[in-house]
Amino acid sequence: MRIRRVLTTTLFMLGVAATPALLGVTASSAVADSSPSPSASASGDGGAPTEAGTSFRTATEIEQGRGATASGSSGDYLYWSFPADAGQRPTVKATVKLPEASTRNAAETWQIDVYDGLRRRQACQYGAQTRTAARDAASVALSCTLRTVRAWSEQWADDPLPGTYYIRLTATGLGASELGLPVSAEVKVDSKDIGGAAAVDGSLAKPLVPGIATTAEKSDSGSTSSTAALSSIEPDDGWASGWWSDRWVWTAIGGILAALAGIGGYALTRSSGRPSRIPPGA
Repeated sequence: MRIRRVLTTTLFMLGVAATPALLGVTASSAVADSSPSPSASASGDGGAPTEAGTSFRTATEIEQGRGATASGSSGDYLYWSFPADAGQRPTVKATVKLPEASTRNAAETWQIDVYDGLRRRQACQYGAQTRTAARDAASVALSCTLRTVRAWSEQWADDPLPGTYYIRLTATGLGASELGLPVSAEVKVDSKDIGGAAAVDGSLAKPLVPGIATTAEKSDSGSTSSTAALSSIEPDDGWASGWWSDRWVWTAIGGILAALAGIGGYALTRSSGRPSRIPPGA
């Protein structure tokens, strides 16, 4: 009977301890779902972006989970930018519709590159980053899955950090007769949330969101100065502070389980007191 009572009490206390953690996760999800999504530069009807930039400074901002399209010419460099936060593993996918086969004389090689906020080229963990399309191919598909974005890293490391990321799409090794042919491209960025498995002990003071343009400001004296215009797009629930991760939840649950195990072990092994057959004062 005593063992049964101890086990019942232990299970009850475990349920009470786990309830706040579950409620906290549910509340966080509800807050994230109710947060307004930032608006990206898009076409006039409020849809997805329909153009791409031609450099890092003019890269078109896109949101994760939404596609973007652009038209250009073979030989052009097409640029887009998107936000990526700590704990996310972004995957960039691009599809290029090639010119008519009758206008092409050879196969074309297309490549997609991803750069972080410091304009460091990030290696693809997996995916077809470069592909060669046959002369009669109508399209070519590319993909690049980055390493998990970390909240902090050493200065000498090349780890992905929170901030703005740039996509560059172009054809390489084209002959003179292949340049200037019309092409169209579609890109999309999705992320997988890795969670506490990628947590580190540290965080950046600010995400790597560099200025993408300059705006002219006129002072009271009439002089004009240029200031950087920072990227206006960020994750749906804002930038993470870097210190919180679900590791804290599992650590707390582990501590509670250890405490309950100690209480249960003590209750099972402690003696019941003086045996009845021994008289008092013996």
